[in-house]
Amino acid sequence: MILIAGPCVIESAEHALKMAHILTEMTASCPVDFYFKASWNKANRSSGGSYRGVHIRRAVQIFERIKDECGCLITTDVHECWQIEPLDGVIDMFQIPALLSRQTSLIVDAANTGKPINIKKGQFMSPTVAHMAAAKARSVGSEEILITERGSSFGYEDLVVDFRSFWKLKDSDTPVKVMFDATHSCCGEPEFVNPMAQAAVAFGVDGLFIECHDDPAIALCDGASMITPDELEDLLGDVC
Repeated sequence: MILIAGPCVIESAEHALKMAHILTEMTASCPVDFYFKASWNKANRSSGGSYRGVHIRRAVQIFERIKDECGCLITTDVHECWQIEPLDGVIDMFQIPALLSRQTSLIVDAANTGKPINIKKGQFMSPTVAHMAAAKARSVGSEEILITERGSSFGYEDLVVDFRSFWKLKDSDTPVKVMFDATHSCCGEPEFVNPMAQAAVAFGVDGLFIECHDDPAIALCDGASMITPDELEDLLGDVC
């Protein structure tokens, strides 16, 4: 099983390294392919006053330290095509944010690197439309495409997960690996992350996307949508 886990955003080099060490050690004895995840720039916050992250040059330096010290695989998101080249040498998978999951040039340019592509399925997308996004990456030779389900919009500020989506995403002429975003899908109610993750694994997903922070209450971004390392460890014990 694939596990993508880490804090929502790079808060500092020290914090990112701390979380990478914790998660790398935690997953060392688990049957998972672990990718450390942290956004370097949250370009899609609702409020212009929200914390966004670090400069891309600083992000590359931090990811290089994580790679050197922890040896783990790394993924992060890109919002514009020019961001792909500076990150290409240090990360192992490109993430396409949900709100940009229909951006053709972004998907194609990221896929052209030859790295795996994780397309966060927009909450406005059906499985059929998500496969159209995956086909864009496949059209330039991408051999490993992930689609991460996070639910569909329900009203203004809630998401509902249709578990039939997992099988519909798998059943296509464009082969993909299907992931489940177990944290964002719970919309700030972390007590549901573990049972939702277990249900998704029972439905046959290929992996889990989980945002994790050592102290979500003081996180600079999306604290309500993250769980602690202890909670993640319990979850892995339940699903692995």
